[in-house]
Amino acid sequence: MTPQDMVLTPMGLRFAGQIWPCTIGKGGIRTDKREGDGATPVGVHRIVGMLYRADRIARPNVWARPIGPRDLWSDASGEPDYNHLVRAPYAPSHERLRRADRLYDLVLLTDWNWPNAQAGRGSAIFLHRWRRPGYPTEGCVAFRPDHLRAIAAKIAPGTRLIVPKGLAQA
Repeated sequence: MTPQDMVLTPMGLRFAGQIWPCTIGKGGIRTDKREGDGATPVGVHRIVGMLYRADRIARPNVWARPIGPRDLWSDASGEPDYNHLVRAPYAPSHERLRRADRLYDLVLLTDWNWPNAQAGRGSAIFLHRWRRPGYPTEGCVAFRPDHLRAIAAKIAPGTRLIVPKGLAQA
C-alpha cells in the first residue's frame, strides 16, 4: 500500500490521514461479485475517471469531466458496451448518470470489471454521494457530499481503492 491509497476499513475509508465515514453495498463485501447482488467487490480498484454535474457543482479536480444529459452507464450484461459509459438513446439496460436526485453530482469511476467486462461480474462500482448515513448502496462506496468533494480534490487518476478480503462475508 502507498500513502495515496484509499483503504476500506470497518470504521470507514482510510485516506489522506483520515477515516472518512462511508456506506457500502446492501449485499455486503464479496469476493464473488455478481451483477445485481448489491455487493461491494473485494479487490484493488483503480480510479479511472471522475464525472460531475457542472450545472450543480464546481469542477472538483482538473481531470474531472462533466456529465452530459445523454450520459448513461450500461449494466446490460452480455452487451458489447457492458459496464461502460454510453449515450442515449441506448435500448439495453442502463443507469442514467444525470439523475434528478443529487446522488451522482460527483462520481469517481473504478476499474471494477472494466475495460474488458465479463458478463455477469457486476457494473457501475462507483464512489458517490450517500443518500444518508448508514443507507446502503447497490455495491458502490458512498460518502457525505463534502467528504466526497474533499476526497475528489486529493486524488489523481490511478489512485487505488482497496477493499480487503478480510472484510468479506463468509
